[in-house]
Amino acid sequence: MRQARAIELSTGLFVLLGFASLFFMITQITNRGLVFHEQNYHLTARFDNVGGLKVGAPVSIGGVTVGRVESIDYDIKTYKAVARLAIQSRYDRVPNDSDVAIYTAGLLGGQYVGLSPGGSETYFKDGDQIELTQSAVVLENLISKFLFDKAAQGDAKKSEGASK
Repeated sequence: MRQARAIELSTGLFVLLGFASLFFMITQITNRGLVFHEQNYHLTARFDNVGGLKVGAPVSIGGVTVGRVESIDYDIKTYKAVARLAIQSRYDRVPNDSDVAIYTAGLLGGQYVGLSPGGSETYFKDGDQIELTQSAVVLENLISKFLFDKAAQGDAKKSEGASK
């Protein structure tokens, strides 16, 4: 009887640890973390291509997370993706000539938004739009461009060798 009780307790502990690790993995994969109601101000940025950027992705300045991507929409008039960024109010001194780009965290990591501060003496306010944007680099486009350039160089060498 005692042995059965020990098995039940160890099984229950194992299941509990499984749920805890699953919860931890979910918070790490979604890049959301455990964020409680914070005061934010909102900025918008328009991109030609947001790649795999997801709602909840971090917004960082100098590697420090200062906010999150709140929403991603498509503007039918400008044919651009519009990202709405929620920046923590304690980071309210971001110069209004700053630029924003979409980066990838490592080779297989998720995408995030990186803000690079400008030199202006005036700062973004709630509802402002970031004018200087750089879209995501899509790996497939980069690979196809590399392969196309290599093929074009090979054709040029063949035609150069034939003319000699």
